[in-house]
Amino acid sequence: MSSEDSVPAEAVADVTRDIAEVPAVEVITSAAVHLMSAAAVKCGLAEDSPEAPAAELQDLDEARKLITALAGLVTGAATVIGDHHARPLRDGLRSLQLAFREASAIQDEPGQGPGEKFTGPVR
Repeated sequence: MSSEDSVPAEAVADVTRDIAEVPAVEVITSAAVHLMSAAAVKCGLAEDSPEAPAAELQDLDEARKLITALAGLVTGAATVIGDHHARPLRDGLRSLQLAFREASAIQDEPGQGPGEKFTGPVR
């Protein structure tokens, strides 16, 4: 790789400085929102469009992984980000867990659904 292909040191320093200025709660909630959005699409909750109907985007195996990762993040971070940040994330997580259950043809046993090892059974 030539020096022309590499990222200038100034750019790396600027990005590092920008990241350093972002509060941890914003990084955590941003990651959670990205996981929620991806899980919603994989649960088939996306809006239909001519290019990609929501049903074609549904992938419950992928949704299970995303919801489980979200549950781990939300559960692990809840005590450090505060209840006013954690509550909407928990509500979104629960909604996704219920949407997954509704979309799934084969029901998981209580406590075995996506993320339930972190949240407990969702009804």
